[in-house]
Amino acid sequence: MNISEVKKVVSQIKASLFKNSNSYSIGMLKSHFRGTGLQFKEHRVYASGDEVRFIDWKLLAKTSVPHIKTFEEERNVEIVVVLDASMSMLNGYKGVSKLQAGIELICLLYLLSQETKDYIHVVILKDKIINVPKKSGEEGIIQFISLLEQHDIINANGKLGVDIHYEEVISSENLYREVSKHLGKNKEIVLFSDFNDFLDTSDLDRLLYRRNVHAFQLLSPLDEAETIPYMLYTRTSQVHKKGNLKKTNMSKPIEEKFKLGKKVKKIRIQERYLETFVREMI
Repeated sequence: MNISEVKKVVSQIKASLFKNSNSYSIGMLKSHFRGTGLQFKEHRVYASGDEVRFIDWKLLAKTSVPHIKTFEEERNVEIVVVLDASMSMLNGYKGVSKLQAGIELICLLYLLSQETKDYIHVVILKDKIINVPKKSGEEGIIQFISLLEQHDIINANGKLGVDIHYEEVISSENLYREVSKHLGKNKEIVLFSDFNDFLDTSDLDRLLYRRNVHAFQLLSPLDEAETIPYMLYTRTSQVHKKGNLKKTNMSKPIEEKFKLGKKVKKIRIQERYLETFVREMI
């Protein structure tokens, strides 16, 4: 894919993103991530037009005079986005897979990061770990799309590949070790996965305990069926071996499959998932 083709794909993605996300919601999401890079400076008396959400209600109760908290920018925030690209993420609804939804959400974050002057570092978990160096804005999307094409996740037209090859399995231990590298100060971790075949429960719990980890479960209608009596392709159950795929029956009640707790926010791809993501983040 040459640079002009990538830019054409980026333009198509941008048009789709802003068609499906209104400007108010995008503005609120910008405020959310900018807030993670701020530290408290001082109080000042509330003036008309100030953000109500910054009022110090405890100080108001003591003094009867409204004050707001002011902040100074600590430094730019690095948003580390972990995208699960395992086989189960290829399932979807009306031609849109969970993996495609995750890719679009990452492109949205790239566009927002340019506004907040932050950076996006993407970690793709396929049959190996793919690191996308941190960038922001359209430049970041171009780099991201190019790497997806290099690793046969999307084709030259920017469409999700119909035959993505998986040659090995990444252990939960190695996945956890990779994500843990990014749990430092001034970093926000965003997880996009269906959690069908992601981390072991204990490793996932350790991640979700961290305040700077935001987990989003991408779901298709089949994932939330009362039971799942279909053959689900998963990263650990299927690996390309001499052109053949093994299948694993994942039939089990949905309540047994997804006991992930309130920290994990659900995004249903049959709905307006870009809007859902924005609402959950604010």
